[in-house]
Amino acid sequence: MRYCKKCTMPDTRPGITFDAEGVCSACRHYEHRKQVDWDARFKEFEALCDKYRGCNGPGGYDCAVAVSGGKDSHFQVWMLKEVMHMNPILFSVEDNFPMTQAGIHNLKNISEEFGCTIISCKPNIKVQKILMRKFFEKYGKPTWYVDRLIYTFPLHMAAKFNTPMLCYGENVSFEYGGNADKETYSAMDQIENGVAVGFPMEELIGDGVTEKDLSLTLAPDAEELKKLDPFYMSYFVPWNSYKNYQIAKAHGFHDLTHEWDRTHHAENFDQIDSRAYLVHSWLKYPKFGHAAATDYTARYIRYGLMTREEAIPIIKERDGKLDPLCVRDFCEFCGYTESEFWAIMDKFYNRDLFEKNEYGEWELKDPIWKQG
Repeated sequence: MRYCKKCTMPDTRPGITFDAEGVCSACRHYEHRKQVDWDARFKEFEALCDKYRGCNGPGGYDCAVAVSGGKDSHFQVWMLKEVMHMNPILFSVEDNFPMTQAGIHNLKNISEEFGCTIISCKPNIKVQKILMRKFFEKYGKPTWYVDRLIYTFPLHMAAKFNTPMLCYGENVSFEYGGNADKETYSAMDQIENGVAVGFPMEELIGDGVTEKDLSLTLAPDAEELKKLDPFYMSYFVPWNSYKNYQIAKAHGFHDLTHEWDRTHHAENFDQIDSRAYLVHSWLKYPKFGHAAATDYTARYIRYGLMTREEAIPIIKERDGKLDPLCVRDFCEFCGYTESEFWAIMDKFYNRDLFEKNEYGEWELKDPIWKQG
C-alpha cells in the first residue's frame, strides 16, 4: 500500500490515482479549487434555478432533493429553500434498521425547520433481509438493495412529480477519488456508482424474491431519464463536509454527542442515522485497508483542520475497530450470531494487504503508521 503524501488515503481506494509526486487525485482536485471562478459557478446555479423556478405553477414544487436527514441534506435544503428561494420536495429511503435518537430527530427537523414535505420509501423488509444475507455472504455488499433504492427512488419520484431539477450533494468520485473522476454538474451517471451498480435480474431473483419485488430498483426508462436534470451541488459551491455540518447545526441538526462514541469513526456527525448500516461502509477496511477514520482525516487535512501527523494515530486507533453496536444491530436484523457474522467477514480480508498476528487477529502488513 502507498499512501498519499498530503493526506492519509491509500492507493487501494477504488479508482483513486496518484501522480508522480505521490499525491492523490482527491488532494489535487481540492487544490484545483483555487483556480475555479466560484462567482461564475454560482451564477450558473442561479440560472439553473431560474430555468425550473415555478415549473409546476404558483405554489408547485419546482425542484427535489434526495435526503437522508443528515448534515449534507440539511445544507442542500437550506441552500435551495432559504438561499435560492426554490420550493423543494424531499425524497428519502429508509434502511429499516433501528435509528439513533439523532437520526430520528434530524429527519423530522429537516422537514420542520425548512417547511418541506418528505416522501419516504420504506423498502420491502422481507426482500431486504433475503438480499442482505445473500449479498453480504457472496460479495460483502449487505446494503446493496437499500443503496440501489437510494439512487433509483428519487429518479422515479422526480419523474412522477415533474421536478426535473433533482439535487444530490457531492460528486463522490471527484471529491474523494473514484472511478467516475470527472468534474461535472450532471449527476445523471451516478446511478452507475460502484456502491449501487445494477446486478443482472437473474442474480437477484430466487430464495423468495421475485422480479415484481424489484421494480423500484430499476432506473426509469431512457425517455423518462431524458426529462430529468439531476445535479451535484458540489459543482456550484465549494463543498466542505465540516462547513455543511456547521450550517446544519445552526438549523437544529443533532450529532451523536452524549449518545454514541463510535469506535471506528473519527467524527460524530457523518452517517449517524442508524448503526447497522455502518457495517456496509466499514467493509472497505478488510477489502481495501481503510475505512471511515481514514476518509475523514483525509478530508480534515485538505480542509486545514488537521495535520497528517495528527491524523495517523487516529487511524491506527480507530479505523479497523468496527463498533460492536453496529454488529449487534446488523446480526439481529439478519438473523446471524456474532460468530457467524465474523466468520463471513473473515473471508473478505484481502490477503495481499492483511496478515494474522500471533493472536489470530488481522493486521495490515504495511500500515500508514509504519510508513509515516
